[in-house]
Amino acid sequence: MATATPEPAGSPGFLLAVAAVAIAVLLVLIIKVRLHAFFALTIVSALTALVAGVPVGDLVETLQTALGGTLGQVALLIGFGAVLGRLVEVSGGAKVLADTLLDRFGERRAPLALSVASLLYGFPIFLDAAFIVMLPIIYSVARRLGGSLLLYALPAAGAFLTMHALVPPHPGPVAASGLLGADVGLVVAVALLVGLPTWYVAGHRLGLVLARRTRSFGVPDLLGSADPDGDLPRPSFGVVLLVLLLPLVLIFANTGASTLAEAGALDGDSFLVEVLTTVGATPIALLLTTVLAMVLLVVVPHRGAVGARLEDLVDGAFAPVASIILITGAGGMFGGVLTATGIGGALADSLDAVGLPVIVAGFVIAVALRVAQGSATVAGTTAAGLLAPAVEADGSLTGVALACVVVATVAGAITFSHVNDSGFWLVGRFLGLDTATTLRTWTVQATAVGFLAFGLVLVLYVVVT
Repeated sequence: MATATPEPAGSPGFLLAVAAVAIAVLLVLIIKVRLHAFFALTIVSALTALVAGVPVGDLVETLQTALGGTLGQVALLIGFGAVLGRLVEVSGGAKVLADTLLDRFGERRAPLALSVASLLYGFPIFLDAAFIVMLPIIYSVARRLGGSLLLYALPAAGAFLTMHALVPPHPGPVAASGLLGADVGLVVAVALLVGLPTWYVAGHRLGLVLARRTRSFGVPDLLGSADPDGDLPRPSFGVVLLVLLLPLVLIFANTGASTLAEAGALDGDSFLVEVLTTVGATPIALLLTTVLAMVLLVVVPHRGAVGARLEDLVDGAFAPVASIILITGAGGMFGGVLTATGIGGALADSLDAVGLPVIVAGFVIAVALRVAQGSATVAGTTAAGLLAPAVEADGSLTGVALACVVVATVAGAITFSHVNDSGFWLVGRFLGLDTATTLRTWTVQATAVGFLAFGLVLVLYVVVT
């Protein structure tokens, strides 16, 4: 049973000071002291909870609840995604796809090819799962062409950031649309109108600039090398494409069935809807795809005589990502503590009292919540909930204008990704980056995506109103 949220231990100013000090101490422990991020996050989370008013007797449960909530979301995604990525990499499938992309786009356009592929792949799939599944292709291109891994990874990451932040069916934009009463179709249209130039400038082009200004990073050996034993026939391009597109199709089916059920076109309790929403849930979609990949990429090429090979491949995929799963969970734990202690709420309430225009207030509150507790989805959803009464009271906020408010709010929620964001640790560790480099690259890119999207949607809002 989850621990009840404690009463704030002091004024909003005190709580904000606690958050600032906690983040500063965390950065010092990780960057200067070189304490392992998992231990640093756990220690600082515990101290922050106590200082902010969590009773000593509730401390362990508070930490476990916050940690478990994050691990429940990411452990399955990272686990299945890592196995799928290793299967695609070791079978030679990543090289097949990389070669095809390079043949079509040319080596000079390799970062753009990966960024465009990530933009499309990231439309229905959450950032963390989509990023992990694309990693073997990014690794393979980087190995073939040489140079820094970041030159190929950051443009792809910028595409995933843009889609995850702004465009339904991702959870933040969907939840914000519902809370503010906006038409989801209009939100999609506005998000794409704003998101495409945002992706190209702040995602792709800025990613290239950041990569070239950062010291070179090689490809980490997290997913293994292609066919180390030399006995796996290379799969065809069609087989690799099937493995990569299957989760996309399943998740789209989930989204479509859910949307039609909410609109009344389908019976939400029907067996068909239940099946589609179940198999299309991201963890189940990745599980089914991983099993199919085992069959097509390992069992069939060996004519079923896989012996211990398949077990070794799976074990080899889990071992390198165990630390990433723990660090990602601990990052979510720190963010959960900041939320549970009322720190995030104190910051939002302080900003809500300033009296900014609704579209600006949504962005600023979401930024503050993102900085305070880490989760983009929570930040966007909470900010939209705070805005809802003001939107309801303002009869002029309808149609495209209201969709602009939604997009502005969720744009704020993607900015300033840092040490309390589980995605910060996931991306940084899979790219082999230290904490300081992740702050200089991933954090800067996420912030640029959010601010540019807000600037563009603000211009559109002024035009339509």
